[in-house]
Amino acid sequence: MTEPHVASGGDDVSSRRTLAIVVILVLAILVGGVAWLRSSDDGSSGGGATGTVAPSPTGTVAAAAKVTFVELGSTTCAPCKAMVQVMADVEKAFGGQVEVVFYDVTKDSAPADQYGIQFIPTQVFLDENGVEFHRHTGFYSYGDIEALLLERGLTKATSP
Repeated sequence: MTEPHVASGGDDVSSRRTLAIVVILVLAILVGGVAWLRSSDDGSSGGGATGTVAPSPTGTVAAAAKVTFVELGSTTCAPCKAMVQVMADVEKAFGGQVEVVFYDVTKDSAPADQYGIQFIPTQVFLDENGVEFHRHTGFYSYGDIEALLLERGLTKATSP
């Protein structure tokens, strides 16, 4: 019986393919890790976790406000436009208990970086000490925000 002849060139190509796949996988893992670390530079544990953040360019929380509602969006996307009325209704209904801060991240990306957002609109809610206690991405209805604020112990001053 004769042994079948195997060309060594095929093994070399297969080894190169395997090496290329391993290198690509390692690079993908490294890039993903770097992206995750960059998104969590603010001291929070990546991906929208809570942490202490400044709600305004001055880095202060309004003295009378119990909650700061930070809206990160733009003036052009449809869900962002719909949030304009929601923000006005929250301000009207809760008065000085809630400070509403809007950032157009298409004109200034610093707040998007500061809050580690990846999609707009994103709403970030901070307590009186500037500590994030809630985050939401996408359109957020007035009813859902009202329930969140009432659960935090705020009282409605008026109806929107």
